[in-house]
Amino acid sequence: MNQAADDTTTARVQSLRAQLQAASYAYYVLDAPTLPDEVYDRLYRELQDLEAAHPELVTPDSPTQRVGEKPATQFTSVRHNIPLYSLENAFDLAEFRAWEERWRRQAPDVGQVEYVTELKIDGNALALTYENGLLVRGVTRGDGISGEDITPNVRTIRSIPLRLTAANPPPVVEVRGEAFLPLDVFEQINREREARGEALFANPRNAAAGTLRQLDSRIVAARRLDFFAYTVYSGENVGEKVSEWVGESAPNSEGETQSSSQSSLSDLTVVHAPTHLRTYAPTTQWSALELLQTLGFRVNPNRQLCQSADDVQAYYDGWATKRARLSYLTDGVVVKLNDFALQQQLGFTQKFPRWAVALKYPAEEVPTILKSVSFQVGRTGAVTPVAELHPVQLAGTTVARATLHNADRLAELDIHQGDTVVVRKAGEIIPEVLRVLAELRPASAQRITMPTHCPQCDSPLVKPDDEAVTRCINSSCPAIVQGAIIHWARRDALDIEGLGEKWVKQLVEQGLVQSVADLYSLSEADLEPLDRMGKRLAQKLVRAIAASKTRPWASVLYALGIRHVGTVNAKTLAQHFATAEALNAASPEDIATVHSIGPEIAQAVAQWFEVPANQTLIVRLRQAGLQLAADDTQTQAAEVGALAGKTFVLTGTLPTLTRPEATELIEAAGGKVTSSVSKATDYLVAGEKAGSKLTKAEGLGIAILSEGDLLALIGPA
Repeated sequence: MNQAADDTTTARVQSLRAQLQAASYAYYVLDAPTLPDEVYDRLYRELQDLEAAHPELVTPDSPTQRVGEKPATQFTSVRHNIPLYSLENAFDLAEFRAWEERWRRQAPDVGQVEYVTELKIDGNALALTYENGLLVRGVTRGDGISGEDITPNVRTIRSIPLRLTAANPPPVVEVRGEAFLPLDVFEQINREREARGEALFANPRNAAAGTLRQLDSRIVAARRLDFFAYTVYSGENVGEKVSEWVGESAPNSEGETQSSSQSSLSDLTVVHAPTHLRTYAPTTQWSALELLQTLGFRVNPNRQLCQSADDVQAYYDGWATKRARLSYLTDGVVVKLNDFALQQQLGFTQKFPRWAVALKYPAEEVPTILKSVSFQVGRTGAVTPVAELHPVQLAGTTVARATLHNADRLAELDIHQGDTVVVRKAGEIIPEVLRVLAELRPASAQRITMPTHCPQCDSPLVKPDDEAVTRCINSSCPAIVQGAIIHWARRDALDIEGLGEKWVKQLVEQGLVQSVADLYSLSEADLEPLDRMGKRLAQKLVRAIAASKTRPWASVLYALGIRHVGTVNAKTLAQHFATAEALNAASPEDIATVHSIGPEIAQAVAQWFEVPANQTLIVRLRQAGLQLAADDTQTQAAEVGALAGKTFVLTGTLPTLTRPEATELIEAAGGKVTSSVSKATDYLVAGEKAGSKLTKAEGLGIAILSEGDLLALIGPA
């Protein structure tokens, strides 16, 4: 049994805690270490030992409490006290000037203004709540209205203080900022994942997003995320506790607290704060950044207070090349009107603040040398040429491979062995060869063309006149078999947990499976000899394969990998053709009559069922016990659910839900999801980068929903 701590021990714990917090602030925020690592480690271990001996001395802001011991089971959704909006993009200086003209039309009497420019960090927005100076909650952006509570993960980020460095903080402060992965950390993570045979992260932003949503905060701590703060709010609109502190607010008819003079949740300043706390209610963006530094946060040092739009342009131009030397990824400049009162006057559109804009840089292009071209065969037999390059830094990552798309693109580029090529990232994610610098071509360089035979099975390749894709049509091709099984095991298909690419490759190479039906005859004895498998993993994989037999008919239909049949179309077809036999018997004309299923999809489905090998596959799957007929559950949901009779279309990237997850929620509530917008569409659910579907829906007067709106329609589970 632990003895109560005496005064000497208590004082020592407090002293150690203060020393370690000061050292962490100097190291992670000021980038000016004050203690050698070995001294910090010794003091940290001493604090750990004392807290272990005297648990009553442990406090939430102790440096030892950054990482929890037990993984979370799930994240809860939390409504933002102040909406966390994304920014409108300007893709060149002309669009920035147009943005300036728009806000000036909203405030025609405003003369010269100041702008604050900050580098746009390519990370993930967080909202941090502090009560009486102590970090109590960290929430993701989500859809801007609601986000996920990831407080245990936020606590692991060393540049986020667990307690504000303020002697007399207000009861509640909310800090907004960007969590990100430094480039050296990102590359180290990918090297480690590659060594373990795991899929690599596409870019630092994706890696940071995946890290923040880890249920085990110990994994998050190991990833070494960083954080820059950019906004601070304090006042009655941060939450009910602040309203109680101010004493000038009352609940509205729905039980929500609002200020008597500031009813909008997007208000930015505190006008009723007691005198001794008004210092925590800055009136400009620049003073807010200065305040954040005094509160213990890292603020991007590469910021500037600009007196005009010309100064903004000079800042933007100056960082166009210098940004490549930064230790983190930035894809543009955030420009904000400095005056909070003017910000409040301008307000918000439905999506963006009118007083801020993200001025983006064009996609980075870099030259490198082509070493060779490889040809990859996908699960549909599509053969894709891939450029193998001398590694080069591009948009914050090391790029050694880039797509050449197809035979037409290969011919258009007229690419030769040893060429100097210019590479960019399409959509800031996928590296592609943009052009060839033919003037630098080596003498006698050989032109590279598409192969005539499959690089995997040596079967003749075909290229239909009406398609850009060259294909292998040998269904027994190992690459096609391997791709088909990987697709079959995907989460949104048959969801076979543990059946990853490395196991599939071994199964195909060793001849244990030649089609997805072969999976259901595998035994533990078949699997145990696989490299690094063993008895325990073999047992788990056999159980996971058996569990996939319970997946619904729509999932099986999608998993078959029929061209043009994604998850949405598969569910639509499964609703109209309740069995595999019914779909097999349908003509292309019959299939095309189904809403959102056009002639091209109908033809692809009918042609698939005409292939004898596919008929055999259906028979074998039925014999194995797969679900090739629909049950009544979905029909019942369609009749009584909250979304019964409503048709939805999804577009863009949703904040927290994947497309399959959103579809599943809608269908579970009785709604129907289709792939195209029409007069029959009731709602369009729009995420980031929503394209032509959003434009069409607006033209038809269709209601536009955010993810938060959708969840509100569905209601509590």
